[in-house]
Amino acid sequence: MVTPPALTYATDNCTIGRAMGVLGERWNLVVLREVFNGIRRFDDMRRHTGIPRQVLTNRLALLVDQGVLRREPYRESGMRERHEYRLTEKGLDLYPVLVAVAQWGDRYLADPEGPPVEFAHRGCGSPVEVHVHCAAGHDVPRPRDIVSRPGPGVRAAP
Repeated sequence: MVTPPALTYATDNCTIGRAMGVLGERWNLVVLREVFNGIRRFDDMRRHTGIPRQVLTNRLALLVDQGVLRREPYRESGMRERHEYRLTEKGLDLYPVLVAVAQWGDRYLADPEGPPVEFAHRGCGSPVEVHVHCAAGHDVPRPRDIVSRPGPGVRAAP
């Protein structure tokens, strides 16, 4: 049996592992979906998603602490100050991730009538899709055409 080269690399500085520390819990992506869809207030998110109050509080705190969301104060007449949650630049950079997850879900998990939401290019109205391409500009349509290799931050496995 051939040993995969990746077994020789340490994983303590893996950026996928670090990203999943921020995004890996189901409700985190649901919260991001809500904010991307313009639902920015705690009570609206809770009502729309059914996320338990403490879970939503924890997820929003994590996303704010990680710099994915920022809190913006607002006050309705006669009410105490509250906060809306807005995407930061770091958060906006996650949009292709959400589109890719939706694309996968649409392919394998949608109801027979089709997906409940579509993503469209604001400029022309055409559907938006995520595609993989290399730095030289070549489309890479098949996952088997991609290979991982050591990056500049690779460390030897202990």
